[in-house]
Amino acid sequence: MPKFSANPERFDPYKTFKFRVKTEDGNYVAGISKVSALKRTTDVVKHREGGDPSSSRKSPGQTEYEAVTLERGVTHDVEFEQWANKVWNYGSGLGSEVSLKDFRKNLILEVYNEAGQLAIAYKIYRCWPSEYQALPELDAGANAVAIQTLKLENEGWERDYDVTEPTEPSFVEPVV
Repeated sequence: MPKFSANPERFDPYKTFKFRVKTEDGNYVAGISKVSALKRTTDVVKHREGGDPSSSRKSPGQTEYEAVTLERGVTHDVEFEQWANKVWNYGSGLGSEVSLKDFRKNLILEVYNEAGQLAIAYKIYRCWPSEYQALPELDAGANAVAIQTLKLENEGWERDYDVTEPTEPSFVEPVV
């Protein structure tokens, strides 16, 4: 069976440099340059009955989903900061430091092929900012872009199977 059913001539897997992140309301998050890996780990529960041989049996236990970190260049877009402030807003007054009604958001991570066609998408559920870095370390001698980060705790993710493999365009030599 070919790796790509709609494009059997394709051999290479998708690259990591074409992606977008959007919120559940369909708005794309501006300027994301890096997203950490989607990773889950399931604990191993070992057990053994007294009459069993000396080896133990293993079964799956609790599953944990690692936080997802978003990075982007510092701009005047305040979306990261406003979202982080919903979890803890310093100086907002006793009882209103946390916005319990809307600090969680569902996100969609979209991966595109080299032609810019949507190839794969993942839904990431109930994300909330556990860490926000407004500015990196500043260095007058460096030659770098200022990056801000948002670390998002989540309660799970799944692939969006409604997003199917696109039929990739073929290159046609121009007639001269």
